[in-house]
Amino acid sequence: MYCFVKRDAKSTVYSAVSKFLIGSGDWKMNPSNSSFFHLMFGERNKLPFGRLGHEAGVVQLVNYYRGSDILCRKTAMMRIFKQYYSSIKKAIPTWLPQSFVVYPKLIELTYPEPSRSYRLNNINRSNKMDEREDLLKAATHENGLVWIAKSSAGAKGEGIKISSDVEDLLQFVDSQKQAFVIQKYITNPFLLDGGRKFDIRCWVLLDVDYNIYLFEEGVLRTASESYNPVNFDDTVSHLTNHNLQEELSSKFGQFEEGNEMFFGDFNRYLMKKIGASMEEDILPQIKEIIRTSFTIVKERINTNGVGYISFQLFGFDFLLDDDLKVWLIEVNGGPACARKLLPDLVQSLVQTAIDPLLPPSSTTGRGRNLFRRL
Repeated sequence: MYCFVKRDAKSTVYSAVSKFLIGSGDWKMNPSNSSFFHLMFGERNKLPFGRLGHEAGVVQLVNYYRGSDILCRKTAMMRIFKQYYSSIKKAIPTWLPQSFVVYPKLIELTYPEPSRSYRLNNINRSNKMDEREDLLKAATHENGLVWIAKSSAGAKGEGIKISSDVEDLLQFVDSQKQAFVIQKYITNPFLLDGGRKFDIRCWVLLDVDYNIYLFEEGVLRTASESYNPVNFDDTVSHLTNHNLQEELSSKFGQFEEGNEMFFGDFNRYLMKKIGASMEEDILPQIKEIIRTSFTIVKERINTNGVGYISFQLFGFDFLLDDDLKVWLIEVNGGPACARKLLPDLVQSLVQTAIDPLLPPSSTTGRGRNLFRRL
């Protein structure tokens, strides 16, 4: 009988994993303040890493790699990628859009009365880290580019602005309270019928030995409206986030249920439309990007020798352009899962990350494992 402490059930994936384990009969749930456990589920910013690994003779498994934010926060990822390629004297891969980390200038905040105002640097801005001047030079050197500003900690489509005017984007950043990444915007996306954009979500599992697994099923998150290359304020034509699409478009769900197209359907679409396939044209690029990303951050998030062991599920988001080139958009450290795929993802995660360390009394009820090692 194994025990786990479920500290935070906000993640739909780990909540479902909890139910799966309890339902197997091999596991029981300990109180959240218990120091004895074999498995802990928590949110990455709330896990008590310093208190883990002190139970003698007990293997303690945690669902996050400490330090994985370096890959999952947009500004941190850009910095570490640039540092890595600078250190090996190679150019940054072309699958990463040209990117610059920009911090807001000093801004005036008022607390709580208008008469009590003062200036402060709210995010420890450093001239060595800020790439504002580099961005301006790049924009001057090549006219006609479109840029997208994305908040370092933004989620669900928040904190995003698209513009061909770099000065406009910098003013936007200077009105905010956190760092931004300003990237070259991909203006030639591959479009579905109706001229609609999409992004690609892949689920990737990192096990305790730093082996990388790709879930064989993925999803396209589609736009409800036709792509508008002229009006960058037409949010639902540019940003495919489900929350925005459902909230802002009356056409949500009109083309695909829940604005989701799964890999099998997309592969058939590609074959019929242009004679291409996921297996030959898309997935090899995706796999190479995933492998490279984890190679770059490996020394920063490795937890060997700390007294506990980690696994983590990541959500990699990609964009496909009209040349069938795959671009890395961002990495999510606590991804949600399409409802249709959740049961298979949950049991495959258990089979890959948990069962090998803490074996079940029986494999009855375990279906086919859909994670494939890269």
